[in-house]
Amino acid sequence: MGPLRSVVLAGGGTGGHIYPLLAFADCLRRHDPGVRITALGTPKGLENELIPPHGYDLRLIHAFQLPRSVNMNLLRTPDRMWRAAREAGKVLDDVRADVVVGFGGYVSVPAYLAAWRRELPIVIHEVNVPPGVANRMGMKFTKNIAVGFPHQPAQAEALQGARVVGVPLRRAITGLDRVAQRASARAHFGLRPDLPTLFVFGGSQGARSINLAVSGAAKELSAAGIQVLHVTGARNEPVSVPSDLPTPYVTVPYLSEVELGYAAADLILCRGGAMTCAEVAAVGLPAVYVPYPHSNQEQRRNALPVVEAGGGLLVDDAELSPGWIEQQIIPLLRDPGRLTAMGAAAAGYGRRDGDEALLDFVYEAVSR
Repeated sequence: MGPLRSVVLAGGGTGGHIYPLLAFADCLRRHDPGVRITALGTPKGLENELIPPHGYDLRLIHAFQLPRSVNMNLLRTPDRMWRAAREAGKVLDDVRADVVVGFGGYVSVPAYLAAWRRELPIVIHEVNVPPGVANRMGMKFTKNIAVGFPHQPAQAEALQGARVVGVPLRRAITGLDRVAQRASARAHFGLRPDLPTLFVFGGSQGARSINLAVSGAAKELSAAGIQVLHVTGARNEPVSVPSDLPTPYVTVPYLSEVELGYAAADLILCRGGAMTCAEVAAVGLPAVYVPYPHSNQEQRRNALPVVEAGGGLLVDDAELSPGWIEQQIIPLLRDPGRLTAMGAAAAGYGRRDGDEALLDFVYEAVSR
């Protein structure tokens, strides 16, 4: 199979769809600087903020939310879906696409429909169990299904037979040497170089329950000689911590270079989003996972295999409290041997080659 000439990438709405898309686009560009890469998005999606700054062509189409139940009647029912597919088809024709690679989000559905009508190869990458509704729709049209984690095919009938490729991650993550960059990362945040460090990260939007639990334990953490780097979330109220703590407690509303937080940390307290689990395991960072409780438990399913491999702990959102942090996290952060073992277990589970493995799979799909 020769080089691909034109690839259309579909995925939008949330960072969980867009960040793997960007990492895969970077991989494509590294292997073939001449390949034409076009991303599909919607006018209101987060992709408008993330994709153009990376230098990729973003074409906007109208996409619509699907009902949670997926069946073939969807093909006959909403006329607007076909209108969106026609918009996507015009983009595919304009760029002379060789293949459509979808990462989920509502913008993916018109792309899948348009590619199917043109008999173009479709490759779907899925990181959740159960699969997202858009990707489930797309699975009606292709057998080329790739997943991010080994547990997925066994837990979802729709994913049986899927290729486990890992999750495409940014080079800043896959190339991270935490030990080598620890001192500079801590200096960047004004942290001391010699203290155990807890990194608190509830995702780009933050997590109020995590914020309250950790800030409520600030005195106990500091008294134990532990410093904190706390990403509170851009849409959350600032956390309140005492101003006279003997160790640093640094808060930031948002952290675009999350790899700096990984490098600074000895332990992370985080949600269980698929991207977070993939990144944290890939860099070998011990973790305490607090899955988002108001969902179908996919975050728990994401984190559980890493925990079972020895790379982290799992705590229910309702159980997380300042007292739990004092009883569980403080002893863990004061046990370097246990942290080292957990980090090695996490790294053994994680993958840093998801972008390359997905590219191989795309080449296979186009060849077929």
